[in-house]
Amino acid sequence: MNHDAGAGLLNPYSQSKVGNDTIFGWWARYQEAVKNGADAVNGTIGALLEDDGTLAINKVVDEAIRAAPPVEIAAYAPLKGLPAFLDLAKTLALGEHRDALDACGISMTATATPGGSGALFLAAANFANRGDKVLLRDRHWGPYKGFLSGCDLGSEVYALLPKIDDSPYPFVDIEDFKAKLASLCSTQDKVMIWLNDPAHNPTGLSLTPAGRMAVLEAVMESASANENVGHTLLLDSAYHLYAEEPHGWSQTILESIEEGWPWTENFLITFALSLSKSHTIYGLRTGALVSIHPDAEVTEKIDMVMGVTGRQTWSAAPRVAQYTVSEMHASSAGGEAWGLERDRLQSLLVNRRNLLKESCEKLNVPLNPTHDGFFAWLEHDDPQKIAEACAEQEVYLVPLTGGVRIGLCAVPLEHIPRVAEALAHALK
Repeated sequence: MNHDAGAGLLNPYSQSKVGNDTIFGWWARYQEAVKNGADAVNGTIGALLEDDGTLAINKVVDEAIRAAPPVEIAAYAPLKGLPAFLDLAKTLALGEHRDALDACGISMTATATPGGSGALFLAAANFANRGDKVLLRDRHWGPYKGFLSGCDLGSEVYALLPKIDDSPYPFVDIEDFKAKLASLCSTQDKVMIWLNDPAHNPTGLSLTPAGRMAVLEAVMESASANENVGHTLLLDSAYHLYAEEPHGWSQTILESIEEGWPWTENFLITFALSLSKSHTIYGLRTGALVSIHPDAEVTEKIDMVMGVTGRQTWSAAPRVAQYTVSEMHASSAGGEAWGLERDRLQSLLVNRRNLLKESCEKLNVPLNPTHDGFFAWLEHDDPQKIAEACAEQEVYLVPLTGGVRIGLCAVPLEHIPRVAEALAHALK
């Protein structure tokens, strides 16, 4: 094909969209291996599978959706979302600390979105100036850069782990974070940070309470010192309801307020919420952007802007899951039943992670720290080489920038030792 094909039809930005998604490419290789009769192990996709390889579905949610009235399936939702769902979204984001934050004068707003991806788009489209850089960890979900570039944004990164062994914050290089934040403040009048925590994709790492507080204090200090620079801390909560501390961030925020940390007008915290994983409704595309700030006028303005952005992008987010999930959680019995099933699914991940860590330790595989969520991670300078060597043993993982992602969510418990053995062989 001529390299200029479509030049007269596609704009320059569109022509830069090339290549295939790495994760889905490796998933296709796994599927091809199975098709050819191989006893292959799937550690590629980011969906939770049962130990028999079928998609894990929270039966309580499934039954509620199938019982939804036809009008709740067919009708539009309000442009900003169903009121009951928006209220639930705030609770899912903030958990048991919501009322205490409200009592401290923190104002909250939520906008329904098509999945967590829709929430990320709303943030990218509205909280940074075109041409700016957004601060990310140096290990992050690859599609972040697509959302950012689609809004004419770039990225700056800081180190995932500290360079010193005895850091009081073992899972964040706080000094590098502060340095990169200060650098962006010197060149931009808006700075946005995207932090996928807890249960980070692709590592499964979660910050400690001290680490959360260190990050929050660093951003608050920066906002106080740079009063003409808007600061937005986006917490990507895609996996938080599978974490040991699902609402650790709201607890840390509350503690910072109680300790008297100054929450300045130029500082916003926003949560990108997804129901795909927590409620196993990936294809129903349901999520929300939940923003909190001490000034109600700020959240009211954000509420209007996000609603207009959604209207101009996807019109209204799908209705049926908004209705179903909010009705389910409004019932104490329904919410409890969902929680029990969520706990069962979480135990699949806990058992797989524990066995992988144990198996890797026996084989001297230097697995990265991993605590929660769907993934584990092996840091490596040549991840493609490691993934190819594993594939030769019919174990399919995903090579990403700086390492190999291990999809614990997809690997049956009985196959976990094979993953460790494949990694050990590949590292030789």
